Amino acid sequence: MLKTLLKKQMMEIFRSYFYDSKKNRKRPRITTMVYICLYAVLMLGVLGGMFSFLAFTICGPLVSVGMNWLYFTLMGLISILLGAFGSVFNTYSSLYLAKDNDLLLSMPIPVRHIMTARLLSVYLMGLMYSAIVMVPALIVYWVNVPVSAATALGGILLTLLISLIVLILSCALGWLVAKISLKLKNRSFITAIISLVFIGAYYFFYFRAQQMISDLIANAVLYGQSILGSAYPLYVFGRVGEGDAAAMGIASAVVIAVFALTAFAMSKSFLKIATSSCNTRKAVYREARAQKLSVSQALLIKELKRFSSSSAYMLNCGMGIFILPVCGVLILIKGGEFLGTIVQVLGDMQGCLPVLICAGICLISSMNNMAAPSVSLEGKSLWIAKSLPISAWQMLRAKLLMQLLLTAIPTLLCSICASVMLECTAFEHALVIVMPIAFNIFSACIALFAGIKLPNLNWTNEIVPIKQGGSVAIALFGDWIYAAALGGIYFAVSKVISPAIYMMLATTITAALALIILIVLKRNAAKMVSEL
Repeated sequence: MLKTLLKKQMMEIFRSYFYDSKKNRKRPRITTMVYICLYAVLMLGVLGGMFSFLAFTICGPLVSVGMNWLYFTLMGLISILLGAFGSVFNTYSSLYLAKDNDLLLSMPIPVRHIMTARLLSVYLMGLMYSAIVMVPALIVYWVNVPVSAATALGGILLTLLISLIVLILSCALGWLVAKISLKLKNRSFITAIISLVFIGAYYFFYFRAQQMISDLIANAVLYGQSILGSAYPLYVFGRVGEGDAAAMGIASAVVIAVFALTAFAMSKSFLKIATSSCNTRKAVYREARAQKLSVSQALLIKELKRFSSSSAYMLNCGMGIFILPVCGVLILIKGGEFLGTIVQVLGDMQGCLPVLICAGICLISSMNNMAAPSVSLEGKSLWIAKSLPISAWQMLRAKLLMQLLLTAIPTLLCSICASVMLECTAFEHALVIVMPIAFNIFSACIALFAGIKLPNLNWTNEIVPIKQGGSVAIALFGDWIYAAALGGIYFAVSKVISPAIYMMLATTITAALALIILIVLKRNAAKMVSEL
């Protein structure tokens, strides 16, 4: 029974590799093998190669100064972080708030078997993620240091202890995520915010990684002494990898004891956790005056609610909402240094700086393309929109206005910040603000036109039209090419046209193209919607 339950759990995790939900059938064996091979390449080739390079970079210098334990401490902490992050959401969905909890609990299956199978699935996923770091780390270490029975046993034991630590953290963090999610009314915003935090942290550490590694290698002895003085358990943790018998015994006893307490606590509370549901409040009628809205306002609010109800929609089609204000603040803080560097690089062509800044803002704002998948996201309920007493153009205009509203305001903030830092004429200051707004209108028109010409209304998962739709690809890459052209073309004509004249012409042409597409959409809206 336990083997069957574990197999079911693992099949659920990798379900998309074996089952085509869109066609409602099992995938061909060759397709499944291709998916598995691609996954293996990603995990072993990309992630494994990245951590192998990291291990190779720090192992030699740390071993040369006698800081072998610090090497294992660092790689072990990275392994725990990756393992916990990789399995925490699997814990949240498969252990605490699994959709088949009620079904399994209604069957003549011992509760301990259900809990054990789910814990094993979480453990295996955590082991897979943590091993992606630890296996390359051990191989690199064993290449640099002669392998003995003690070091081999210590490395293997450290990997197993890390997998148990990951399981403990995954259970605790998964429980926390489950409890928070049950209290939230709008989980999409929280998911989007958490994702943005992780993305920001990733790029922060990515750009600082080389400096941090260099600093660590240069001051390895100093950092090692600090850990010995204030974080002695980390020293014991690292000594396990070296094969120290005392450290292996102490670390094993502590981790196993904490794991036993975690398992005991879960066995006592599993039923309550598995059968928990969202808190519901009894609806109480309160008389209130209804606010009358126009058709345009009601449709726009509908589109905004659709956008804010999906974290996938927000993250994939609205990143510019977050990045544009951040870039504006960074320009105000670091603008003098940044712009000064660009001026030095440009030399005699520093007059084109306003053009390049405008092109850069346009490029960032092109990350917003909500209108592209908006038609496809209507899906099989498109008939509802068609049956409403509204015109086709009113429906499409709401989708267009949604992108303009969510893009123009952040773009305006970023443009104003850039204009403040630039040293140019008053006319150029105005164009730095106007030109990106014209691009926003053009971008929204292109996105909506592509969305209605290349719709995908037969999807089973909304991520398909959002990430895989042809309209999104055309809107995104088309905007990138156009924004790059705005900056690139000026280098070819800079000797005959001043920056102000070029920006005025570019703004006029962009606005004219947007107007043409807008007229085509308005005149043919009824025909295009009826053909969907």
